[in-house]
Amino acid sequence: MSETSKSTESDLPPEQSPETPSSKPGRWRLWLPLVLIALEAVGLVLLQYARQAEWLPPAEIFLTQFSIVGAGTILLFLWFVFLSPASPTLRMRTGMAGVLLVALAALLVRPEGVTGDIHFRFNWRWAPRADETLPDAASQVADEVEVNLAETTPNDYPQFLGPNRRATLFDVHLARDWSEAPPKRLWRQPIGAGWSSFAIVGHWGVTQEQRGDDELVTCYDIDTGELQWAHATPVRFEELIAGVGPRATPTIDEGRVYTMGATGHVHCLDGATGKVIWHHDVVAETDATPPQWGKSCSPLIHENLVIVSAGAPGGKSLVAYNKNDGKLVWSAGDDPSSYASPTMMTLCGQPQIVMVNQSVTCGHDPADGHILWTHAWPDVPAAGSPNVAQPVAVGNDRILLSKGYGVGSTLWQIERDGGDWSVKPLWKRNTLKTKMTNAVVRDGFAYGLDEGTLSCIDISNGRKKWKRRRYGHGQVLLVDDLLLVQSEDGQIALVEATPKRYNELARATVVDGQSWNYPAISGDKLLVRSQLEAACYELPVVSP
Repeated sequence: MSETSKSTESDLPPEQSPETPSSKPGRWRLWLPLVLIALEAVGLVLLQYARQAEWLPPAEIFLTQFSIVGAGTILLFLWFVFLSPASPTLRMRTGMAGVLLVALAALLVRPEGVTGDIHFRFNWRWAPRADETLPDAASQVADEVEVNLAETTPNDYPQFLGPNRRATLFDVHLARDWSEAPPKRLWRQPIGAGWSSFAIVGHWGVTQEQRGDDELVTCYDIDTGELQWAHATPVRFEELIAGVGPRATPTIDEGRVYTMGATGHVHCLDGATGKVIWHHDVVAETDATPPQWGKSCSPLIHENLVIVSAGAPGGKSLVAYNKNDGKLVWSAGDDPSSYASPTMMTLCGQPQIVMVNQSVTCGHDPADGHILWTHAWPDVPAAGSPNVAQPVAVGNDRILLSKGYGVGSTLWQIERDGGDWSVKPLWKRNTLKTKMTNAVVRDGFAYGLDEGTLSCIDISNGRKKWKRRRYGHGQVLLVDDLLLVQSEDGQIALVEATPKRYNELARATVVDGQSWNYPAISGDKLLVRSQLEAACYELPVVSP
């Protein structure tokens, strides 16, 4: 080696000598985890502000929190394995342990479903789903029982949301104090999966459920819980977020039962036996694209028609069949279905079918289905989020619409000039964001679950009167001057329907499991459901 080379190497500072590793370039590695933790903390604090200010729906806040915590955990894990100053052996063992732990969790645990705020439910992979463990329905049918759905009573609850399809009952007067006389359980038992409610005529309750590979329409004695008949269709709908089974509620009319299953099978059944009178596979026959989370349309009966949302293009969005023989009477509209059901209203003196679709809401003439008016809802697309809530008539010419996913509610005025119809939005506010439920109206105020929290707004301007108590994504019935709130976790609560203040009067647990199902009331009897159980309770009532 030359003298020049020797002199050059010997003159270098010790920390920069070729034989001595430099420590300065590696210092950033020590600070990196602290920076990641700090950024994660800032993100979580901002999300708490967003929650309090209602900038985002709870589901989006939870998913964002999950993403921040998950991404932070993964990055810290990768930092430790590849960049930390720990020994190579420890880093290798930690990396292998992390991979094995994730693989073991994937092998042992499966997601079973989600709540309305997208909190996952899990179960062991080897555990059968609850609906798959139930006995065959045919083996449970009671012997020699005469079911008569043609004999109606004033207490009947024969369709989705009750007699008027408004989730409102005025002829039932509930006791306001349950401390000494709580709801009395008549029966409580397992039921097949699904989000259908009960339709009730006389002593009989009809619903839909999933048991294994069969989608069922089932009729129960509401006094005893005994199964009276069951009709099976060999289809199974299952989706991670939406869950298992049918979601629409049957309609009972003149002794017959009309249903739509989760994959689009429409049946007319004999109410005495459950035998098929006529049937249509609406999705196949109209070439419709079914919604991601299943067909959810509860059939509407109007005069001699049964009306359902097909959601197909080419004038086949809404279809009407003759309720007696199932022949197609008319079809109209082009918009895809969402998750609402058709409802009858009289607006500007004209009876009409109002249908909330995926991107527009329409008023149809029931005589031939032609569209009287149409208007975008929501007016700004909400990233393809579904429309679930039913429209609510307010007076003779106004409609209240509400929607979750951060959208809110709006009041439309329907205007008519001879044969010309138009829609005039009166206000739109980020209030009463009903995600999986519907609003109810009393004395100029609307009540509902605003992203899972009970809320009251003034219909004249949409302003919030109060918002209190989180019940999750359950359902609300207006019973005279009280709100019967069914929470997502299977409780019911009694709340005063007043704009002055929030006042919960009573509360009771009625079923186990997750409940997106609407409760149904017939006289003093309350039928409730979850994805696991059904039950009937005798409610304490008072004289008007």
